Amino acid sequence: MVIFFFKNKVVYLPKPYGYNHIILPTHDYEPLTGKFPYQFEVSKHAVVIQDTSSRAEPYWVNIHYPDFAADIQLTYKPVKNNMNLLRSYLEDAYKLTTKHQVRAYAIEEKVVKMPQGLTAVVVTLSGQVPTQFQFYTTDSTNHFLRGALYFQTALENDSLAPVIDFIKQDMMHLLYTLQWKKAQE
Repeated sequence: MVIFFFKNKVVYLPKPYGYNHIILPTHDYEPLTGKFPYQFEVSKHAVVIQDTSSRAEPYWVNIHYPDFAADIQLTYKPVKNNMNLLRSYLEDAYKLTTKHQVRAYAIEEKVVKMPQGLTAVVVTLSGQVPTQFQFYTTDSTNHFLRGALYFQTALENDSLAPVIDFIKQDMMHLLYTLQWKKAQE
């Protein structure tokens, strides 16, 4: 509570709402371990866990941030040089993003060119949406990878803003270090 004194008169004002105090670590990365058709650097503050949900396919993983109750859900699909498969994966990615239009007050989509020559579509969603940041990338012939950030908490997204920004940087680092492996690797 804040108290002001004006000519012997005390005026009480309520304190403004505060935000959670979140201490963010420095960004630090290490190579992904395991046998996957992709390779990238992952945050040392996260744990890579195989997706064991009933719909999971091979090479689907969750990059779990235990300190933030957050996950980057990665779904991988082989394209098999089949344009119809690729088209259906792109349509699914689009549908999964547009599902959030009801709660999002803004959806910003950008194409990002990465140093290794790949491109990715990154999507930032604003508002009280379940996923604030998503991406997908493909080489158009063999590989398709989609990632989405989710939190396992009921906090408002504005309270989570520092953590969202922190993990977004990790997701962009993942994209900038992404390499596709050949089929025999």
